[in-house]
Amino acid sequence: MAELLYRLGRACARRARTVIAIWLALLVASAGAFFLFSGELEDGFSIPGTATDEVNQRLKAEFDGMGGGAGTIVLRTEDGSAFTDEQRADIAELVEEAAGVNGVEEAVDPFATEAERAEQAELLEDGREQIDSARAEIEDGQEQLDEGRAQAEAAGMLDQLEEGFDGQQAEIDAGLEALEPEEEQLAQGEAMLEMAAGIGTVSEDETTALVMIAFTEAQEEVSQETKDSVISVFADNPVPGTTVDFADDIAMELPSLVSKAEVIGVIVAGIVLLVMLGTLVGAGLPILTALVGVGIATLITMSLSGVLAIADITPILGLMLGLAVGIDYALFIVNRHRRQLKEGVGLDESVGLANGTAGNAVVFAGATVLIALLGLNLTGIGFLGLMGTVGALAIAVAVLIAVTLIPALLALVGPRILSKRERARIDADPTDLPDKTAKAKAKAAASGRMPRKRAPAKSQKQDEPQPMGNGRALLRAAVAVIVLGVIALPALDLRQGLPDGSSQPVDSTQYAAYTAITDHFGEGQNGPLLVTADIPGGPDDESAQDNAEQYQYEVADAVHALDDVDAIAPIGVSDDGTLAIFQVKPVEGPSSESTEELVHTLRAMEPVQGEPPLGVAGMASGNIDISEQIASALPVYLTVVVGLALVILLLVFRSIFVPVVATLGFILSYFAALGGVVAVYQWGWFGGLLGLGDPGPVLSFLPTIVVGILFGLAMDYMLFIGTGMREAYVHGAPARLAVAQGFRAGRSVVTAAAIIMISVFGGFIFSEMTMISSIGFALAFGVLLDAFVVRMLLVPAVMHLAGDAAWWLPAWLDRILPDIDVEGAKLERAHTGAADSGRSAGAEGSAGTVPGSVPEPDVTSGQR
Repeated sequence: MAELLYRLGRACARRARTVIAIWLALLVASAGAFFLFSGELEDGFSIPGTATDEVNQRLKAEFDGMGGGAGTIVLRTEDGSAFTDEQRADIAELVEEAAGVNGVEEAVDPFATEAERAEQAELLEDGREQIDSARAEIEDGQEQLDEGRAQAEAAGMLDQLEEGFDGQQAEIDAGLEALEPEEEQLAQGEAMLEMAAGIGTVSEDETTALVMIAFTEAQEEVSQETKDSVISVFADNPVPGTTVDFADDIAMELPSLVSKAEVIGVIVAGIVLLVMLGTLVGAGLPILTALVGVGIATLITMSLSGVLAIADITPILGLMLGLAVGIDYALFIVNRHRRQLKEGVGLDESVGLANGTAGNAVVFAGATVLIALLGLNLTGIGFLGLMGTVGALAIAVAVLIAVTLIPALLALVGPRILSKRERARIDADPTDLPDKTAKAKAKAAASGRMPRKRAPAKSQKQDEPQPMGNGRALLRAAVAVIVLGVIALPALDLRQGLPDGSSQPVDSTQYAAYTAITDHFGEGQNGPLLVTADIPGGPDDESAQDNAEQYQYEVADAVHALDDVDAIAPIGVSDDGTLAIFQVKPVEGPSSESTEELVHTLRAMEPVQGEPPLGVAGMASGNIDISEQIASALPVYLTVVVGLALVILLLVFRSIFVPVVATLGFILSYFAALGGVVAVYQWGWFGGLLGLGDPGPVLSFLPTIVVGILFGLAMDYMLFIGTGMREAYVHGAPARLAVAQGFRAGRSVVTAAAIIMISVFGGFIFSEMTMISSIGFALAFGVLLDAFVVRMLLVPAVMHLAGDAAWWLPAWLDRILPDIDVEGAKLERAHTGAADSGRSAGAEGSAGTVPGSVPEPDVTSGQR
């Protein structure tokens, strides 16, 4: 691979303009594909086959117009007064217009619904009055009968009148018997009305109304065009004196691909590049090529949205990864090329060598991240696998640009990749220096003055890194583990969920709608549940319908008795009277822990003896099912990634100890990153500093996504730190000295790469969308911990303590393992040779030798 990349780099350098033209053509073609084929992004997530999906499919089969998605529109009066008759009439007209939109099954007038509720309450009240009146008449009749019986008994005429009295008593008893079922039915109706009291469409103060929209398609399949058409009905024709907001089940706000915070992150990365590389040209190349890469990857992703169900966050994830990784990978090659030029290697040869050595490491590192991301398809969750595939596309483009476009640009830039001072130093003829020194000594001797004796210069031996002491190593390892363990503690309280209106930007219409519903109808109205109950039915449809009312009451009464239920209302019964539907309003919001527990409680209930448990659907239920299925896939995926890490590191380092330590370090940094996410986004710590809204569950797929990405980056950092240690050890350095030498050789590139990653990922923390913000935070915080705590603190300390045991490998395993020359050392020896490589012992970042020392490792993509 190294030799192939060497030739590729030289070929791209010779045909630099052609290579640049090809990449520009790809960028233009991607833009054309975007304009021609791009479609709508999905504003939700779905997994076929969940319990919620099964209920929806059954409803669609049993009821006409059921099983489709829903949307909520919130109307409020501007002055806080009750809706006027004119406003009510105008809203009714808009509702009627919305009902005619293509893709809308039904639009419900909130005032008509409340009028029906009031009419039902009035009917029940009238029925109660009639029953009370009838009971009063019967009681009066009973009283008169009792008086007549007493008088007859007193007059001694009871025997003669007994038959008449018995007939009257029979009539009274029959009246009471006939009255009891009617009274029982009325009592059930009153109870049902009371249980449904918390579910309303107009607030008690009559200042807020909810328009409910039912769509023909399932929630995740409703087109944005349909939603936009409904929104435009109300937004384009505002009712005077009212405001309108749209809940997140109907409104979609496409996240911005570029924001000020992200630009600041790129600027910080540019400053780091400038400090490390010393030239504007050198700092600009990685950023330029990264932007080209993310442009191509993002445009390709967006162009596929016409045929694939791509979630709105997916392109952002690709942008985030492509930008950070693209800058880092370009940096490795540019930095290697700069160092070789300063060591006297010719321009064309340096481009090829940089591509064959640092580029080889880039390909290996990129392949590691790419495999981890593609592994998300193993979870069996469609939208998650697609996210991984899009992220892998961004990584693949970044790697291809690094090994083709970067060599071409380096060839065009030429020596200008170095600063003027660095070029001047190369142009100077170092062979003149000894003669000048000799002439100075001769001149001083002729004048009778001897040159002042200088203090002896530090020897290179003194400059060599020294191994740390055992006590210091033990302390560093203990501090690292304790710090990571403490930070990881909040992860024990991890709750996963999908975003709702409360997690939307504070100034968004979704957040305004969520807040208005919470204030006027209760938090649970933001996530009502759709509950289905199987009921026995009857021998025929008529008797089944008659029995259904009783069973509806039994189910509603049992559900309403639950602590986490605020209200329940019957919706309907199937034609054969065997399936009843209810709307259940939880006490708390859709993302609350109590609502999650309520869903599980309902699914375990069997309120009608002999019938199956209740079914639960609705947006809140669907989000819970998706989150739980993703959470169940995480352990399997984490196991696969950990196993992959062990295999890769075993091949690279040819050691048993190093892969285990590196993988355990990754696990520590991963769970510490999750702990930070829980503390900030679930518990709300420091949320105000980051501009976050209400705390809530952690994004359900965040832990899984972060596994794949953080794993790949952790392997990158382990590569640049650990290979230097191994190279020093195999060249004869004692194990503990090799640790110090390898750490010194790789620390600068790991530091720069990590700071760039943190800067780019950190820019997304300030996104208005909590989904994007939480992923940016998890990645930035995870990179911070893995690079600076695990790779630069824990790993060197543990490697030092292990000594020679760190590099032990069974002989039989050593024979069968392939030799993975990740950094192209063989290529470098083949093309430059050890004697004339141009690297002096004292050169910065060189791999020379000094008297009495062993060769120091050459980290191809770093500098000392």
